[in-house]
Amino acid sequence: METHENMANGRSEDPAKTIGERVGRVSDTAQEAWDRTRDAMSDIKRAADIDGRVERNPYGTVAAALGIGFVLGGGLFTPLTARIVGLGIRIGVRLALLPMLKDQISELADTVGGDMGMGTSSKRRRGGKAAKTGEGS
Repeated sequence: METHENMANGRSEDPAKTIGERVGRVSDTAQEAWDRTRDAMSDIKRAADIDGRVERNPYGTVAAALGIGFVLGGGLFTPLTARIVGLGIRIGVRLALLPMLKDQISELADTVGGDMGMGTSSKRRRGGKAAKTGEGS
């Protein structure tokens, strides 16, 4: 009866045999997982053409790796990132928004000036090619 109770508890008659079997199963499972991971990585590598990208654009690849490492390393919500984003926004406003506002204000001034009958050409006011060469008069 003791043998039956021991088997119900998960014990077997030969403990060395079960340990060896478990180690063998764990080893096989680990090997299968490693094979699947290696196959998945090679599929991703082929799909992304990482080797080709590195050969065509090595500096861009290094920059991308630095950026990914920065984000994964937790650098996304730091004071340095806030400064970089703030600088980017300031530069973006100066390069994109200010010329657009300048054009809108010039058009508004031309419209108001034309309605008032000032008689000046928008090309002269803007300093365009026609104003510099004397054309358009």
